[in-house]
Amino acid sequence: MADEGASLHERVLSAAKTDNVSLFDEILEEVSNEKPFDINYQDGLGNTALHYAARNASISVLEKILEYEHPLHEGEGGCDVDLQNRIDGYTPLHLAVRIKDADERLAVVESLLDAGADDTIKDKHGQRAIDVVPADDEDVRRLFRKAEAERRVDNRDIANDSDGEPGSGSGSDEE
Repeated sequence: MADEGASLHERVLSAAKTDNVSLFDEILEEVSNEKPFDINYQDGLGNTALHYAARNASISVLEKILEYEHPLHEGEGGCDVDLQNRIDGYTPLHLAVRIKDADERLAVVESLLDAGADDTIKDKHGQRAIDVVPADDEDVRRLFRKAEAERRVDNRDIANDSDGEPGSGSGSDEE
């Protein structure tokens, strides 16, 4: 096995780079009380397994990373979809929009946005992920517009609920 002697974290990064679901599943089976494991582990460049899965369109492993919750830390969530790497400040979403194949790009961007990726984060060059979406990729642009609309609705709901008066946010109790 090429991964012999590699740490769990190194093996997860390898699985993410190659969309190797069986290796990823094997690693998850090894995670236990004795083997500390962080799905958000960053390599020397600041990339996580999610960065590599997004960049390489490793869709099967990407979905498993997004669903991951450590058995010892139930309820604490799992993967941080918005971690930025050290070199360019890219999030996994910044890498996903750079995927050459339009269908793979769409699938990865959709998965990340559905998982709550913040599309407003700027990289070290001052660009949001949508700023580098190919101009002719209307499907991905539509996903970003949908995410923006949902964020606006959520922000409006928060504003309506934060005035402190019970029932006064929507005016629904008034006659």
